[in-house]
Amino acid sequence: MALLTRESPAPALRAAPDATARERPTARDLRTDVLLASGLFVSAVLSVALNAVSQMFAFRDDAGAWPLLFAALTTLPLAMRRRYPIAVAVLISAAYFAGVSFEMAELYVSQVTMFIAFYTVGAWMDDRRRAAIGRLLIMAGMFVWMLVTTYLGAVQPEEHTPEFAGAFSPYVAYMLILWLVNVAYFGGAYYMGDRAHAAARDREALRRRTRELEEEREMSAAQAVTLDRIRIARELHDVVAHHVSAMGVQAGAARTVLDRDPDAARSILTSVEQSARSAIDELHLLLDTLRAPGGVDETASTLRLEGLAELAHEMTAAGTPTSFTVVGEPLEVPETIHVNLYRIAQEALTNARRHAGPDVTADMRLRYDRDAVELEVTNTGRARPGARAGLGQLGMRERAIASGGSLEFGPRDRGGYLVRVRVPVPRGDAS
Repeated sequence: MALLTRESPAPALRAAPDATARERPTARDLRTDVLLASGLFVSAVLSVALNAVSQMFAFRDDAGAWPLLFAALTTLPLAMRRRYPIAVAVLISAAYFAGVSFEMAELYVSQVTMFIAFYTVGAWMDDRRRAAIGRLLIMAGMFVWMLVTTYLGAVQPEEHTPEFAGAFSPYVAYMLILWLVNVAYFGGAYYMGDRAHAAARDREALRRRTRELEEEREMSAAQAVTLDRIRIARELHDVVAHHVSAMGVQAGAARTVLDRDPDAARSILTSVEQSARSAIDELHLLLDTLRAPGGVDETASTLRLEGLAELAHEMTAAGTPTSFTVVGEPLEVPETIHVNLYRIAQEALTNARRHAGPDVTADMRLRYDRDAVELEVTNTGRARPGARAGLGQLGMRERAIASGGSLEFGPRDRGGYLVRVRVPVPRGDAS
């Protein structure tokens, strides 16, 4: 005997997105970087030319074309800053330090480009550990270089050190300002890069969550449509199969006795007419329910457990002798249980009439326990070997699960077929 119980589907496993990742650079971002690098290179070349005329920061006499080369090294790598942020930052910083050390560097645009490169490491590297280490190493190199230059300036011959009056020498004041400016310069680039990455990461997380919510909404809508279709199909099957099956059996019986007993045939055809009218009435009720704003509402049905006695009478009148017994004190149960148990009984009896042979008899027992209601439908027919479960058995299982109960069905050891459904009914449930 097959035992069907309610099961919960296993939750789908999804890979968790990286919480530190931001969106990837787009083609537009990369084109913007190329334009930025080109514009800064032109600005650096112009700065070199103007500085050569103004002599504000004089290059070495043998500088030649080296300032232009350093201008290129401190600007053009920015075209790849979002693809290779750490490499670009190291290259530009090294070029800047070398150019300043050998008095060949352009000092205006190159400081802007080094700030952008340093900022980009913090803003675009998803590996936050590498981003922090890379920037700290660049800062350490910068401060070591400043210590060396400060020391070399402090130990220069006295004749090159001008006299001064006051608490600080001009050189000490200049170096103090230089250190403070560089701390603010690199500290600001470090902080702004981290904030830009955090903001971009939050935007990406928001977009990802919005996308997931939209996918979940679409999935929920699709599942709701599927469930409605299944529910409608189940209702149509329950309404049509029972009455059409009865009409088919009764029409066959009427044809058999038509010649020898016209009165019996007339009575059977009257039953066929009643079955057709009942089917039409139930279809109208179902269609009215479908047109309602709330969709299919099984609790609005007029089917109740009290109607099982009438169902047994209809089956007997249709040629399948069916008995009905109530065991125990009736409980108040929810409307959904009324509908589902009635439909299960109807389907079990319809299957008996269709598949169990012409001489089949059926028995229905409705048992009320202290906290559950159990419906048992048996018949004396012969189960067909190799028969597959159809829509009727699927519908019975769905109704049992929807009521929170369990369903078992299958051939009995002593012959015939059994369908049993048990549904828990907590005390205090009202119909």
